[in-house]
Amino acid sequence: MTNQNTEEHRQAEMEDEETTMQQLRSKATELLIREEWRESVQAYSVYISLCQDRVSSFGTRKNNSDPDHLSNLRRSLCLSLSNRAEARSRLRDFEDALEDCELALEIESTHHKTLVCKGKILLFLDRYSAALECFERASLDPNSSGHFVGTLNGFIEKCKKLESLSRNGGFDVSDWVLSGFRGKCPEFAEFVGSVEINKSEISGRGVFATKNIDAGGLIFVTRAVATGRCILPRCGNNSGENAQLVMWKDFIDKVTESASKCPRTHYLIDTLSTGEGEDELLVPDISLFLPGTGTGTGTGMEKLSSSNDLPHKEKMLSILDVNSFVEDAVSAIVLGKNSDYYGIGLWLLPSFINHSCSPNARRLHIGDHVIVHASRDVKKGEEITLAYFDVLSPLNKRKEMAETWGFSCDCKRCKFEKKICSRPEIEEIEMGLERGLDRGSAIFRLEEYMRMWMVRGKEKGYLRAAFWATFSEAYQSEKTASRWGRRVPALEAVVDSIFEAVGSDDRVLKILIERLKKRKGCNGVMDVEKVLKLGRGLYGKVMKKQALRKLLELGIIY
Repeated sequence: MTNQNTEEHRQAEMEDEETTMQQLRSKATELLIREEWRESVQAYSVYISLCQDRVSSFGTRKNNSDPDHLSNLRRSLCLSLSNRAEARSRLRDFEDALEDCELALEIESTHHKTLVCKGKILLFLDRYSAALECFERASLDPNSSGHFVGTLNGFIEKCKKLESLSRNGGFDVSDWVLSGFRGKCPEFAEFVGSVEINKSEISGRGVFATKNIDAGGLIFVTRAVATGRCILPRCGNNSGENAQLVMWKDFIDKVTESASKCPRTHYLIDTLSTGEGEDELLVPDISLFLPGTGTGTGTGMEKLSSSNDLPHKEKMLSILDVNSFVEDAVSAIVLGKNSDYYGIGLWLLPSFINHSCSPNARRLHIGDHVIVHASRDVKKGEEITLAYFDVLSPLNKRKEMAETWGFSCDCKRCKFEKKICSRPEIEEIEMGLERGLDRGSAIFRLEEYMRMWMVRGKEKGYLRAAFWATFSEAYQSEKTASRWGRRVPALEAVVDSIFEAVGSDDRVLKILIERLKKRKGCNGVMDVEKVLKLGRGLYGKVMKKQALRKLLELGIIY
């Protein structure tokens, strides 16, 4: 073959290769536009590999040393990396997406599309300051049109707002509440208040207050690793159970996928309890839960984890069984959900909160975020606790519910009630209630026994909470009220003692509000302030008084 023929053959090969690359790039771009993310990633990966080979071998072939050609190759490679990052981010493969962004920015440090893509990923990962830097750099592009400038300014303001909220916890959902929960849920930033994780006397590890927290005070706000939600059918067959099973399978898949794509999530899930060997578990530093913490690269979490493998299926199921939360009834009310709504999720930091029958915190789910706040005043050094089940129940009922959760509660309240409820007088009241004893009579006897036994303070609140069903029926019965009058304690006194013992509860608050509405205008401001204080314990300090009044339906008290 002559030199001329050889050169022509080489030129033909290069043209064929160029055509193939153009076709690959066009196909990948088309898949991206069609939002076929996984297929787009695959097509871009082939193109990027070929493009990188061409760039690295540039100048080693004849007729392949044109600087303009190299410049075009690098621009194409930069854009393709940016597009693959976009597709990977849509697949929630954020680590690889960020790596693509870094490679693209090494080629062109001011590449507008890449800076915006990287900013969006960092914003989703709650790394607000780093995201802000990306958007501000992108805004310096002199070629940006008015539309893009407006969009960027929106991202910049959002980053500044969320960064501020992540530091001061100044969340306010008032407008959303006053609008009747119409429109999108409010935006939340990750926020961790004055708490730390330590070994717990209750069980394993727990969350502890590092300073005093007032009732309603914010403890933390965090987004779920994954959630599962469904509407349960009302028909009496097995369709409701089947719907839950389908939802659970989907939920498990989501958690597993999130853990596989984020080293930080993987590590923190691996530290969660499986219900066994609690005393031997590692106590993670609270800093790992702070917004802005990296997702694994360079954080050292790879070294902390004993294995790079995901928890095996049996362990993952145990972790989710022990640590998943069901979205509670109060949250469903706030969100306007119907009684058939069922939702579960995995929230990492709340998973370290232990149960107590005398809890000092409540949780409120809005969107994929959970807000944990103090339901009564919390002292520095006190362990933050939640109620895993209904604590306005007698000791025997709570014992049964604890067993279904796989533990035995030995909190201060349970210890006290085990001692006091073994007395024949209390057993006599309980047996009488089962036989239809007048509710006023049962309350009168209980109060008399507490006076005789010198039961005071929180302990009085414990027993009143245990017999709340009896108190509730009595206070809602005009017949009981007229018959027993002042021989049973005033509702306000009972509410105050229960609040001190177990924090705010919507059922207690509801009866108090109904009483205030009946005696409209009595004690005015004082009554409303009492209700608002209990309301803050129920919903937290995330809304102004006007919104809280609407939520509590206080508009007709005055």
